[in-house]
Amino acid sequence: MGDEIKQKILALLDQHRIMTVATLRPDGWPQATTVGYVNDGLTLYFLCGLDSQKAKNLARDDRLSLTIDHDTADLMAITGLSMAARAQAVEDRAEAEKVLRMLPLKYPEARPLPMKMPSPDEVRLFRVTPSVISVLDYAKGFGHTDLIIC
Repeated sequence: MGDEIKQKILALLDQHRIMTVATLRPDGWPQATTVGYVNDGLTLYFLCGLDSQKAKNLARDDRLSLTIDHDTADLMAITGLSMAARAQAVEDRAEAEKVLRMLPLKYPEARPLPMKMPSPDEVRLFRVTPSVISVLDYAKGFGHTDLIIC
């Protein structure tokens, strides 16, 4: 992956706070859900409930598709990312605590939460490692994407 495209991906990751993740349900249907995320380079992290459908789906099949984008009034200003990735539960306590410290930093303008931040024991944290990244940039042409194999 070239440095220019990597910087574009990192910039898009830094500009956004939510993503849509799609996991596979037991019956084979995809399930899409919106979650907040943080990233450390190209590695993304999100959390969900211990017994959530996402957590159960990923325990069975770690494949995940995701999108990160935003709405715009200018059709030719559409940008975003989509990824095929693997999601692994974060088992390392230090890594989990680091991710939980990173999450509020994505919302510097937000008021303090009305509750305490959950501990690693109260939520399921996932590390998302991309396999394929598609960088969408309509400024380069209608529907233009750059495809990166990681």
